[in-house]
Amino acid sequence: MADTLEFNDIYQEVKGSMNDGRLRLSRAGLMYKNNKTGKVENISAADIAEVVWRRVALGHGIKLLTNGGHVYKYDGFRDTEYDKLFDYFKSHFRVELVEKDLCVKGWNWGSVRFGGQLLSFDIGDQPAFELPLSNVSQCTTGKNEVTLEFHQNDDSEVSLMEIRFYVPPTQDDGGDPVEAFAQNVLSKADVIQATGDAVCIFRELQCLTPRGRYDIRIYPTFLHLHGKTFDYKIPYTTVLRLFLLPHKDQRQMFFVISLDPPIKQGQTRYHFLILLFSKDEDMTLTLNMSEEEVERRFEGKLKKNMSGCLYEMVSRVMKALVNRKITVPGNFQGHSGSQCITCSYKASSGLLYPLERGFIYVHKPPVHIRFDEVNCVNFARGTTTTRSFDFEIETKQGSQYTFSSIEREEYGKLFDFVNAKKLSIKNRGLKEGMKPAYDDYADSDEDQHDAYLERMKEEGKIRENADSDESGDETDESFNPGEEEDEVAEEFDSNPSASSSSADSDDDAEKKKEAKRAKIVKEKKPRKKKESKKTKDPSAPKRPMSAYMLWLNASREKIKSENPGISITDLSKKAGEIWKSMSKDKKEEWDRRAEEAKRDYEKAMKEYNSSTPTEASKKKKKAKGKKKK
Repeated sequence: MADTLEFNDIYQEVKGSMNDGRLRLSRAGLMYKNNKTGKVENISAADIAEVVWRRVALGHGIKLLTNGGHVYKYDGFRDTEYDKLFDYFKSHFRVELVEKDLCVKGWNWGSVRFGGQLLSFDIGDQPAFELPLSNVSQCTTGKNEVTLEFHQNDDSEVSLMEIRFYVPPTQDDGGDPVEAFAQNVLSKADVIQATGDAVCIFRELQCLTPRGRYDIRIYPTFLHLHGKTFDYKIPYTTVLRLFLLPHKDQRQMFFVISLDPPIKQGQTRYHFLILLFSKDEDMTLTLNMSEEEVERRFEGKLKKNMSGCLYEMVSRVMKALVNRKITVPGNFQGHSGSQCITCSYKASSGLLYPLERGFIYVHKPPVHIRFDEVNCVNFARGTTTTRSFDFEIETKQGSQYTFSSIEREEYGKLFDFVNAKKLSIKNRGLKEGMKPAYDDYADSDEDQHDAYLERMKEEGKIRENADSDESGDETDESFNPGEEEDEVAEEFDSNPSASSSSADSDDDAEKKKEAKRAKIVKEKKPRKKKESKKTKDPSAPKRPMSAYMLWLNASREKIKSENPGISITDLSKKAGEIWKSMSKDKKEEWDRRAEEAKRDYEKAMKEYNSSTPTEASKKKKKAKGKKKK
C-alpha cells in the first residue's frame, strides 16, 4: 500500500461555507490545503479518535473527531474510494472507517446530543442533522424554548440564520433543562465576551482599514478594536497571516493582519486590518499578568516588562498570541533601493511588495496574491505615457489584477524577480524557431531578450529623432503660404480658360496675387514684455502677528510635552480647541501684545518709507532726466 494518498477537489465545511482544496494522507497524519486562502491544516495521526463515512450532497464525505473534541468534515469523495480509505485508516492510523447514514425520515422530534464542537439532533440512533457550535453567534432562552442565531455566510446566496428548539419541561429537580441546553451551547459557541482584564492595551493606533484611530485591547483569545464610532472583536482563529512591511519613505511601517472570515460593518467587509506606525514612536509595555504566568504561557516569547519601538511591541505581542510567523519583504530591491514599488490599483495609488511567496498591495483596497494561485503575469505598455508600464497578474481562478503607472526604471528589477520565481510571463519575447517580425529580434534568446524593453528603447530613439528635427535650423521648403494661395486661386478662377494674350487681365490678376501675398506674409507686431513682479525688499519691516499666533508660538512646546508624538495637524487642532475655550481675561493679555506689535510695525514702516524712495518718485526722476537730455 502507498505511503501517501492525495485527493483533489475536496470540500471542507468552514463557518458554514464549503471551500475546495487538496487533501493528503500520510503516515504522520492528515494535511488539508485550502485553495482560496492557502491555509494549511494538519491533524496528527495520534490525535484522530474516530472517522465516519457517510453520504452527503457532494457525493460522499468523511467526518473526523479528534481527541480534543474538534470535528473536521471533508466532502467530495467518490463511492469507489471507500475501500481505499478504509484500508489506509486501519493500517496507518489504527482507526476503523465507520459507515453511518443520516436519517432522512423528515421528523422534527428527537433528542439532542452534545459532542465536542457539534450539536447532533438524533432520531433514534441516526443523526438527522449536525450543527457546528462555532457557527453560533447568539443563544437566547425563553419559556421551554432555546433560539440559536448563526453567523452570516457571505459566500452563499441563502444562509441559515436562526433555529429554535422546543425543550419540554421535566419532573426532575436536577435543574432547568432550558438553561442546561443554553449553557452547553454557549460553552462551545463563537460568542465573544470580554470577561476579565486585557493582557495589554495599545492606545490611539492609526488604522488605515477600517479607517480611524482605535484602542486595541489584547485578550487571551481575541482582539478588541475600540473606536469612537465602531467596535470590532476579532478571534485569533480568524487570523490567516501577519505582515510587517516598511514604507517607501523608510520612516513608517505597515502592520497588516489578514482575516478570514473578514470583519463586517454593514455591507462592507474588511479582509485586512492595516495599522500604520512611525519608526520614531517608542513605548514601554507591561503585561497584565504575573511573571510566572507570562513564562508559562508564552515560553520566553514575551516578558512582563518590554520596551522598544511601538510597531515592534504590537507585532511581537500578536505573533505570540496568534502563534503565526510574521511575513516580511524578501530579497527584492527596487530602482530606488526600497523593497516596494509605487503603482496604482483601481484608481488609487499605493505600494506593491514582491514577497518570497507572493505579492501584497497596500493599501486601498489591500490585495494579497500567492504564487501558487498565479497563472501568468504580463508586462503591458502604459495607457497614458511611455514613461511607465502596467503589471498584470492573472490567477488560476480567472481573476486579473492590473497594477498601473509603474516607473519605467522598475521594469528590469521586477522582471528579474518574476523570472527568478519561475512565474509564467505572457510576453517574454519570441521563442526559438519562430520567424522574427523585425531584424533586431533575429538573435533573441528567450531567457535573456525582452521584447517590451527593446520596444521601449526604439520608441525612445524615435522620440529623440523627432525632437532634434523640430529643433533644427532647416526650414521646410515645401511650405509656402503664397504658392498655396496661388494654386487655390487658379483652380477656382471664374475664367480658367481665358487666353494668355489678354495682357490687361493678366496684370490685374498679378496685382491681386501680390496683394494677397502681402496680407499673408504680413509681419506680426512684437508683443510687449510683461513687467516682472515686484521683488520684496528684505530690509522692509515684517508684518505683526495676531494675538492667536503670538500665543501659539509661546505655547507650542508646552502642548508637545503634554501630548508626546502628536503630529503637526493634530497639534494645530489641539491649539485651536485650547484657544477657543480660553477665557477673555487670558486673551486680553495677548490682544494687548498684538496691539503693541502693530504700533511698532506702523512706526517702523513710516521710518522705512521716509528713508527708501517709492516707485512713483523713481519714475518722476527718470522722466526729468529724459527731458533734460
